[in-house]
Amino acid sequence: MKNSKEIQKLQTTSYEEGWSCEIRVEPQNNMRVHSISTAFDIRKDDGKLYETNLLERILDRQNMNLAYKRVKSNKGSHGVDGMKVDELLQYLKQNGKILIASIFNGTYRPKAVRRVEIPKPDGGIRLLGIPTVVDRTIQQAISQVLTPIFEKNIF
Repeated sequence: MKNSKEIQKLQTTSYEEGWSCEIRVEPQNNMRVHSISTAFDIRKDDGKLYETNLLERILDRQNMNLAYKRVKSNKGSHGVDGMKVDELLQYLKQNGKILIASIFNGTYRPKAVRRVEIPKPDGGIRLLGIPTVVDRTIQQAISQVLTPIFEKNIF
């Protein structure tokens, strides 16, 4: 498999009208803000070392297992695909390798978000978006790796 640095170079975004452009993740002005691209290279910043291979760390079996456990413990409702949290383990056993390969290849696309209206006490409504349980697991895996990197650098 390719490492995340090689994949990062290949990723492009297509627009509806057929336009294609490369994604730029480095902000113009880097005033005390660490972009995702800085985490792909080994650099020292204020004496702190950023590690390489973030994508590999995110998709690591142990990290994905922990993400699954957290999503399962949070329970929650199903997304647009109707898959319940209780069905997630079986799905991951059957499709886990394909899912991870599609993320590495850059071909994975999250599903649409299910919209739910929650009534407010004042009579209004609050819109809530519910991702699929698979997408929540991937989001959790990303959060588990990136949060410790960026949280320790808060002012």
